[in-house]
Amino acid sequence: MQIKIDHLTKKFPDTVAVDDFTMDFESGKLTALLGPSGCGKSTMLNMLAGILPVTEGHIYFDDDDVTDMPPQKRGVGLVFQNYALYPHMTVLENICFPLEIQKVNKAERIEKAKEMAKLVQIDQYLDRLPKELSGGQQQRVAIARALIKNPRLLLLDEPLSNLDARLRLEMREEIRRIQQETKVTTIFVTHDQEEAMSISDSIVLMKNGVLMQVDKPQELYDDPKHQFVASFLGNPPINMIDGKINEDGDFELLDNSTVIKLNSKVGQVGQEVVLGIRPEAITFDEVKNAKAEIIQRYTMGKEELANIKIGSAEIRVYLSSDYTYKTGDIIEITLRDKGVFLFDKESGKRL
Repeated sequence: MQIKIDHLTKKFPDTVAVDDFTMDFESGKLTALLGPSGCGKSTMLNMLAGILPVTEGHIYFDDDDVTDMPPQKRGVGLVFQNYALYPHMTVLENICFPLEIQKVNKAERIEKAKEMAKLVQIDQYLDRLPKELSGGQQQRVAIARALIKNPRLLLLDEPLSNLDARLRLEMREEIRRIQQETKVTTIFVTHDQEEAMSISDSIVLMKNGVLMQVDKPQELYDDPKHQFVASFLGNPPINMIDGKINEDGDFELLDNSTVIKLNSKVGQVGQEVVLGIRPEAITFDEVKNAKAEIIQRYTMGKEELANIKIGSAEIRVYLSSDYTYKTGDIIEITLRDKGVFLFDKESGKRL
């Protein structure tokens, strides 16, 4: 089922949580709603579910306008950060409960619940109470309970936030597997960029209630249209340096006239800009773009990084262990074409 959002706005007395939001969510795909806390992700999810009323705009499920339709008629499955399982019910009873509300006969709902439990790989725990399960197992129960209604749309609101790092990794792989098996249109809310990059077919990045960019995960990383998009994605984060375009069309730091030669010329002479350089976009061979000083080298697991200084700007880069550079060494750096961006300082838009 395709979801169409048409100029959707949600206003509260003191803020606009979602601001004139328009886009289509592709049928049968998993889309991540990504952004910092307070950007409007959960508000959007609650409007899609019918929990929150819409201030302006429309929501369509395929060709059906569901903007004013009550939640129980939308065919939506919900999974929250809080698993919200009934503590006095067994796993089987928790999964069955939505069908019991719908007056489905007992034999049918038990058969369907066992099918869902097998799908999420908890069929061996059907007689247990929630307190006898791990956090990851409880989350699987919550997903099975949401799927048993055969929803047209599955909404997941920060479902992995209560899990430790290893379980988060395991469960995001499981959510991906389950979504691909069921082909249910799924929207996954998260503030974790790695989660969004690894689990989704496409990412919707939001800021202050506004849609900043929507694209496939790698495209969003490789081709950001705004400074916020480039800075939100990436670990280590992208380096951002303030400067201006000089008469040669190259980048010049504002404070000390240090120049970084650019591989392509964009923008206007004198325009104040921000140069974004991903750590992996710097090498130390071929064409030389600028001189730099090694400030520090350090290792993060399998990766070796360094802090280098170009003029007054200190940035982080990847180093190969083959390089024997030491702290204090003066080196020449090369900018790759990929992973280097110029943004207008005032608007943040990519040049």
